[in-house]
This record gives sequence, C-alpha cells and structure tokens, in this order.
Amino acid sequence: MANNKKTPRRLERVFAFNVLYGLCFTPAASEAELLRAFHLSPDRPDVIKDEDSFAWSLCFGVWKHREELDRAIADFSQNWRVERMGKVEATLLRIAMFELTRQKEVPPKVAINEAIELSKQFGDDKSRAFINGILDAAAKALEAARRAEEDRRIAAPSREPGEKQPGGFSL
Repeated sequence: MANNKKTPRRLERVFAFNVLYGLCFTPAASEAELLRAFHLSPDRPDVIKDEDSFAWSLCFGVWKHREELDRAIADFSQNWRVERMGKVEATLLRIAMFELTRQKEVPPKVAINEAIELSKQFGDDKSRAFINGILDAAAKALEAARRAEEDRRIAAPSREPGEKQPGGFSL
C-alpha cells in the first residue's frame, strides 16, 4: 500500500535549517551546488526525496533571496548587523523571513512559532527572545503594509480599461 501521508512541515523545516546552516560554512555558488548540498546532506530524512518538497522550497528560496532577506532582518533588528548574529539565529531568521514575505500560504504566526521552536532545539536560551522580537516587528510591519495597500485599493475609484483618469491619463 502506498504511503500518501504528507511529510510534517516541522521535519522539513529542520532539514532545511540543517542544509542552510551548512551553507554558512560552505556556501553554494550555484543552484547546482545548492541541489547537491540538499541531496547529499547526512541529515536528510528518507521522506524528503525531491525538489517538490517544502524543504527544497525553503532552501532554494532562502538561498536565492538571501541578500533581500538579510536587508529585511537588518531593518527589524535594532543595532544588529546580520553578519554579526550567530549563524543559528541568522539561519532561523532567514527561513522565517522568507516564509513571512514569500510564502503567503504560511500564516505569520506559524512562521514565527516554528522559528521559536527551532531556536529551542538549535539555539541558546537568548535566541528565542531575539528571534521573536525581530520576527514580531517584521510581521506587524508587513500586516500594516498589507492593510495600507488594501485601503488604497478600496479608496481608489475603479475605472474601465481605456477610461480617462482626471488629468487625461488612461488606465
């Protein structure tokens, strides 16, 4: 009988963390190198088999958007540069920030809670508060931006394509 159970996302996050943490010491210069690190990781659970997994989407997304994620983390961390943070904390923050900003199907509270739970497993006693503070500030800012965008959409009068706006511009 085939096993149709989905892999628990926590397990996939742990594996993604292990791969991305390893990249802190041996960076991947290309997608092929990232894929190799993903497939050859000794921590890879048997249930995570391919690039269609949630773990791969985290690894690839964090790897691809690392500079952008680091800028966002720096924006919400007071007086901390990402390169001065511990590698565990920086890796967990990158994963969670990727989920907050790029994976809309993951609720913000879930991304934050998962990062905190993983910090209990991999970080020290101070990691939880540090990670929670940064991610909570980021989630609040993202929610405020989303609401402002919604308000702008609601306030903007709808026009038919080609209809002239005041001032003579067409949409």
